[in-house]
Amino acid sequence: MIRKCLITKAILLSALVWTCVLARPAATPAQQAQDQAKPTYTIPEYNAFQAANAEKDPQARLKLLDDFVAKFPNSTLNPYVYQLYIKTYTDLKNYPKVIEYADKVIALGDKVDAAGKLQALQARCQVFPYAYNAKAPDATEQLNKERDAALQGGKLLADFPKPAGSTMTDEQFAEQKKPVLAFFQNSAGFACLQLKDYPCAINAFKAVLALTPTDAVASYRLGVAYLEMKPPRALDGFWALARAINLKIPDSDKIKDYLRRQILAYEQPGCDSLADAQLNELLQLAANSPERPATYTIPSADDLNKIRTSSNILTVLADLKSAGDKAKMTWLALCGAEFPEVVGKLIDITPGTDFVDLKLYTGATPEEIQAATTANLDVKVVGQPEAARLEKDQGVRFSGTLVGYDPEPNFMLHWDKAKVNPEDIPTEKGGAKKPVHKPATKKN
Repeated sequence: MIRKCLITKAILLSALVWTCVLARPAATPAQQAQDQAKPTYTIPEYNAFQAANAEKDPQARLKLLDDFVAKFPNSTLNPYVYQLYIKTYTDLKNYPKVIEYADKVIALGDKVDAAGKLQALQARCQVFPYAYNAKAPDATEQLNKERDAALQGGKLLADFPKPAGSTMTDEQFAEQKKPVLAFFQNSAGFACLQLKDYPCAINAFKAVLALTPTDAVASYRLGVAYLEMKPPRALDGFWALARAINLKIPDSDKIKDYLRRQILAYEQPGCDSLADAQLNELLQLAANSPERPATYTIPSADDLNKIRTSSNILTVLADLKSAGDKAKMTWLALCGAEFPEVVGKLIDITPGTDFVDLKLYTGATPEEIQAATTANLDVKVVGQPEAARLEKDQGVRFSGTLVGYDPEPNFMLHWDKAKVNPEDIPTEKGGAKKPVHKPATKKN
């Protein structure tokens, strides 16, 4: 789909190339005759060329062109014949032949003026994504030639002078060139991307976006180039992909899913669902800024692993209560984490059919825990109905999965799939209460 988008854009640009920028067309044989005292071709050559040029049916025109080349292999009209071959093979959708004759025009050097070369280069780049065969033995050579042709076209167009007698200002003429310059840069970027020359591709697509900031395909390909680098420039890649989605690129749902998977792979958060909020935030921010602000970051897997290896229940409480970026990173790292032994005082208990819900308080010291009257832990004990025998104010040790938290002012950590240490469960209701234990300091 992305390749088709580039082709469609190239076809739409062809009219702009012919009418807006190349307002000074290549000389025709008749004009050449006026400019020279003596024609450099014979009347039969001229008549044969005109017959081919007037033919509307592309198959019949192709036969006339082949006959011309067979009869007049060294004709001075060959530059015009090759250009007509380009048109004919484009009509017939024989794209490798379009490229072959475009290259013949370009190889003529000074025998073709800048307008003629630009037309050939534009036609070549326009059809290349359809002609390119990634499995061909010369695939790399194809891509190198395409990149060079696109860069040559961009340079020729940048240097192309404003037509004599034009009423446009220099600024207006430069503005007219921009879409076509972007087209050549897009073509170069496509070739560089296939060559895995990612710095080249990044330079090309950034040039496209400088000329045409709303080019969704260029933004998508820029993002892919950033992410494919070794090492990847992940944050810049995420931003460029988000821009492409905001610019309504075709298959945006698939690209959005691709971006989400890239964020997950880069960050590896404790809960995959957290990537959804980050993705939505990224899309909102990128909608208003073509360039990623230096202040925008997403923590890497290494960043989160450092938090995981240095955390315990007390640091988790402190970090999440602090709010801001610290709380956000801590939760990215520890959502879904398994804690092997957390100590708390039972504030309330609610037996249920499938689970027992415990409200506990934990703190830094046994004295703090013992003095607590409100809970900061909500613990769902599953598959352990005997936990219902626990009694208020007793000390409880449990293991469980951290699944959520409520921020201040009603701070609460939520746990699921918890198991109470069997030693802490009274043998019968009204049995001796267990003491409050020392807080745990380690987690899985």
